[in-house]
Amino acid sequence: MAEINYDEFVDITDKVCPLTFVKAKATLEELEIGQILAVRMNDGEPVQNVPRSMKDDGQQVLKLQKNDDGTYTMYVKKVEE
Repeated sequence: MAEINYDEFVDITDKVCPLTFVKAKATLEELEIGQILAVRMNDGEPVQNVPRSMKDDGQQVLKLQKNDDGTYTMYVKKVEE
């Protein structure tokens, strides 16, 4: 599968819900419409909640990828302000 090119990266593995979504959303707000944010997060609540919250916020989740270290990387495209 092709690698996704992204414009910004944020690591939220040191945050707990609901700060995981807050940190990811704050970073996404810095981007222009059409740009892509990569978000590294822990398994569990962040993986269950952050992608869903991004979709609920009107953004496009492109991919959720499991990493070798047990974390996940979500790629989200900003489609709305």
